Amino acid sequence: MSTPMINIAGLGKSFSGHRILHSIDLQVQPSQVVVIIGPSGSGKSTLLRCCNGLEVAEEGSIAICHQDLLVDGKMIPDAALNHLRTQVGMVFQSFNLFPHLSVLDNVTVGPRKILGTSKEAAETTARSLLAKVGLSTKAEAMPATLSGGQKQRVAIARALAMQPKVMLFDEPTSALDPELVGEVLQVMKTLATEGMTMIVVTHEMGFAREVADVVVVMDQGRIVEAGKPDQIFVNPTQERTRSFLQAVLSRNGTATQQAA
Repeated sequence: MSTPMINIAGLGKSFSGHRILHSIDLQVQPSQVVVIIGPSGSGKSTLLRCCNGLEVAEEGSIAICHQDLLVDGKMIPDAALNHLRTQVGMVFQSFNLFPHLSVLDNVTVGPRKILGTSKEAAETTARSLLAKVGLSTKAEAMPATLSGGQKQRVAIARALAMQPKVMLFDEPTSALDPELVGEVLQVMKTLATEGMTMIVVTHEMGFAREVADVVVVMDQGRIVEAGKPDQIFVNPTQERTRSFLQAVLSRNGTATQQAA
């Protein structure tokens, strides 16, 4: 097996004396899609934020894109961290677009300011990425005129404009109206088929089952179990996984019936 694109070992994190992550071990291979599921408050988003230095764990190590990020609980220097972040794209629950910039400018600002890409080259790449996410006609639009789903697709295009080796998604559809979820998930499915290495924190069980190479189940700051989607969804080994999936799938089924 090749060297992992993400290698997390013994990761521990606390907030105000409260333990959030307990000795997390996780490896993500190149072009692999790892989907993390579990109840709210289980540490999923904290784990993801530790992968690009937005949160600093007190224990353990993280290597990402074949570079150390955290060693024995100590973060690498700021200059090295900033360089590494150019290789790790992240999409959040909220869209975080610059409201005073057009869609095109939102996508080009990172490459121009951080990578030193020329305006012409940045705009050529940005228009290609906007076409990729189905928004080629919105290049000159302002964020306030877009739907939530469109804003999130712009956020994905903006992250891709930095030409990352890894993409991290922190519940990217949780702030969207239900009818807009599918358009964002479709973009993420396309990225997966193209071989992008991804970690996705989500409550979308259908996406996890269809797209993931590995599904990781977290609860109370620990990895309960991990495996291929069929194993996790059809034959989980842990009672906590079974009870979580039963609750989530039952709730989703009820919502579908009510919508009908």
